[in-house]
Amino acid sequence: MTHFSRRSFIAASALAAGAMALPSAGRAAAPLARAQGPGAYRYKLGQFELTALYDGTWFLPIDGKFVRNASGGAVNAALAKAFLPPNILPISFTALLVNTGKQLVLIDTGSAGQLADTAGFMNANLAAGGVKAGDIDTILISHFHPDHIDGLKTKDGDKVFPNAQIFVPEPEWTFWMDDGNQSRASGSVLGYFRNARRIFADIAKEAQRFKPGAELVPGIVSLPAYGHTPGHTAFAIHSGNQSLLAMSDTVRNPELFARHPDWQPIFDMDGALSVKTRRRMLDRAAADRMLVEAYHFPFPACGHMVKTATGYELVPSMWQPL
Repeated sequence: MTHFSRRSFIAASALAAGAMALPSAGRAAAPLARAQGPGAYRYKLGQFELTALYDGTWFLPIDGKFVRNASGGAVNAALAKAFLPPNILPISFTALLVNTGKQLVLIDTGSAGQLADTAGFMNANLAAGGVKAGDIDTILISHFHPDHIDGLKTKDGDKVFPNAQIFVPEPEWTFWMDDGNQSRASGSVLGYFRNARRIFADIAKEAQRFKPGAELVPGIVSLPAYGHTPGHTAFAIHSGNQSLLAMSDTVRNPELFARHPDWQPIFDMDGALSVKTRRRMLDRAAADRMLVEAYHFPFPACGHMVKTATGYELVPSMWQPL
């Protein structure tokens, strides 16, 4: 048996590459494309057709205070383990379109380009998927953070989905529309209050409130997932004998908060409650081998969760060509 050292392997590879390159005369020179193709990915769930709609990625600078109960060094170590640079958290935004065969249901609406210039592409990807904004029948909102509701309107305040019924969690509405709560808020949370009122001011009557736990569309059941915000809601989607758990922001970035489910990011308004919700939902998904989707998972944001000795691991779904 012949044994190769790492050095000899690299040298042999370089020689082979050089030999293959010799005959080339550069006949295929072409400009770099520089842009990705459309960010719309379809997959089946029973008789439903689901489409992941990429809105973009926010590259958020973070410091040692980003996770309340973990040091900056520990967070950077987790980022390095995921092959990510330190002190920057890539937060991907992916909305979910559900075609039940009778209704087109959109779960959350993207950022409308109002958070970062590297996001705001959901409507373009919706169009690339052959769907017009006016075709959407129903919109389900998980919670009132800007990256989930800003897509209801353009930057100029025009409605984006003129024919859609809008459903919002009742406890979420109650919290963010309370003047007393707003008077006690500061910093980014005060900004969330003002933004929610900006979005819903002239469409308040169109926003139908629901109690989490209710079936909102045949085959789509809302689930209370409180902690991230007071009314944060997830959705269980069922068709035939197949199910998917749309976890919204329960886990956020899997390389941090699935592997370290007890970590509490500053985005979670009630950190302790968020941990309980996160563990409960991840335990269910892992035990039932249930397909999951999450708004901030890497596109196309779907896969399965595996329980490990210390947390949970995301196993992304394989690409389906049909």
